[in-house]
Amino acid sequence: MLKEPAVQTAASQGAFSLCGGMFAQRPLTEGVLLHAPCVKSSNRMATLVKFAIAVAVLASVVVAGAVLQDAASATDFTQKNLAPSLAHPFGTDWMGRDMLVRTVAGLSTSVLVGLLAAGVSSIIAVVLGTAAALGGKRIDAAVTWLIDLMMGVPHIVLLILISYALGKGFWGVAVGVAITHWPSLARVVRAEVLQCKEADFVAMARRLGKSPAVIAVRHMLPYVFPQYLVGLILLFPHAILHEASITFLGFGLPPEQPAIGIILSESMGYLSAGMWWLAVFPGLALVAVVLLFDMAGSSLRTLVDPHTSQE
Repeated sequence: MLKEPAVQTAASQGAFSLCGGMFAQRPLTEGVLLHAPCVKSSNRMATLVKFAIAVAVLASVVVAGAVLQDAASATDFTQKNLAPSLAHPFGTDWMGRDMLVRTVAGLSTSVLVGLLAAGVSSIIAVVLGTAAALGGKRIDAAVTWLIDLMMGVPHIVLLILISYALGKGFWGVAVGVAITHWPSLARVVRAEVLQCKEADFVAMARRLGKSPAVIAVRHMLPYVFPQYLVGLILLFPHAILHEASITFLGFGLPPEQPAIGIILSESMGYLSAGMWWLAVFPGLALVAVVLLFDMAGSSLRTLVDPHTSQE
């Protein structure tokens, strides 16, 4: 009877490799990979925690500011010009208003303006960027020229002109920020759609007879959406800073409305009197909110990027 050859396991006999046209036995100690490396999820979990913390803190600021809108305007002249203390951590101003309450209310207003303006601006960017990528050479040239024109004009100058023309106030600022902040995201969307249009899976879908609408929804949208979402979040800090800037210069929100730009503008007349807390704490709070948006955007980019999402 013929005996079946004994099955030699890789662990005991080594692995075989093709070298120079001949099979040669190679021991396992030379680095043969027997299994896939374990994916470490600790970094991904840490990134997810950072994103969740940033979103939770920003949401808390918005909710707290909305609740404290009335308290931010309450005056108490018996408590005016008080330095920071346990009762008033950010101190009080010349009208006895609690600066912590006013700062939170102002940040809430700034975040709401940023959310509205960035949302509208991102929609403009998606429409124009997609039209430039799919509309042919003439539309692409027109949109590219418009993007270059908008990026060639300083944001702050265009913002002041638009806000002043619309009567300033909440809507003047929101419209101005929305109109001036779309070009950078439009460039990203245009590049992503152009790259997706030439991808092999899109060409295969066309050969299979899929309609343009199906290709756009099932193939292009999932490809472009992560980059759009990251770009949208990263628009927020720019919108908030520009809102505070034009409000500080007097072309934004009205003086009776709690806003970081108003608080910083009013504090300039009292710094020489030694009331440093009127500007320092609101300014630091504004920087903290901007950094939280930046942390959320960077974390989201790491999570959705296929090159870094598993790190």
